[in-house]
Amino acid sequence: MTESTFAGLVSRWYEHNARDLPWRKPDVSPWAILVSEVMLQQTPVVRVLPAWHAWLDRWPTPAALAQDSPAEAIRMWGRLGYPRRAVRLRDCAVAIVERHGGAVPDRLDQLLALPGVGTYTARAVAAFAYGQRHPVVDTNVRRVVCRAVAGEPDAGPATRPADLLATEELLPVEPAAAALASAAIMELGALICTARSPRCPACPVESICAWRASGRVAPAGPTRRPQRYAGTDRQVRGLLLGVLREATGPVPHQRLDQVWDDDAQRARALAGLVTDGLVEPVGEASFRLIGDGPPAPVPG
Repeated sequence: MTESTFAGLVSRWYEHNARDLPWRKPDVSPWAILVSEVMLQQTPVVRVLPAWHAWLDRWPTPAALAQDSPAEAIRMWGRLGYPRRAVRLRDCAVAIVERHGGAVPDRLDQLLALPGVGTYTARAVAAFAYGQRHPVVDTNVRRVVCRAVAGEPDAGPATRPADLLATEELLPVEPAAAALASAAIMELGALICTARSPRCPACPVESICAWRASGRVAPAGPTRRPQRYAGTDRQVRGLLLGVLREATGPVPHQRLDQVWDDDAQRARALAGLVTDGLVEPVGEASFRLIGDGPPAPVPG
């Protein structure tokens, strides 16, 4: 399969079928794109849209966020899930101000050096904000490339160097066309080449898809199931954070004890929030969001 055939088919499909998302507008800032990419990690678009608008209304630039506290970032993150992303995004804003004068850098090495910015996010910002030629590989892209090129039904749980290489080989040489193709492949995986119910007749590369040609052989192993949420430490962490987000000061331990009956699980979840840098103890019997007020006294 040649890159020109694959990228051309997918890009033409994208131009007529892409979702109208605000972070894809031509005048959107690199900061707004960076925020969207962080928020979209493991979170559906429908939940991200209102949070993205609210975040940028409050902090339209990295400098605006850098001047605010980690606690306010956690509060604004609300119930998007995985709230460490809020703290990392705020740390990233501070680094952008300190290292790059408040402008999101356009070099891949500089993006990778920012706090909380990994392989995927750095390449996504470089491609979607600056029109550069980089393989932008998430779960959707890995699935499309694995099926269309390798003829396999599933790409596995984690991105490997081989995934980056296989995707890069499909990109056009011209940077702007490559950036468009990167967005198109991702959209194809999100809307058409889905994990459980792929819509092959609607796929622009059906005629050259190796998996389709093989008869769409099913995975040999068990299908991955969504992680359970109810009753997990993650649910308890969310309940504790919910109380702390609504508080205007330190929250007594007794108030937090009311959110979950299992003492051991609640204590474990609270300790995890402290370890992750989301919550800090105040004195011997209270807790608050990290940085929510003057420095907490050092025990002892």
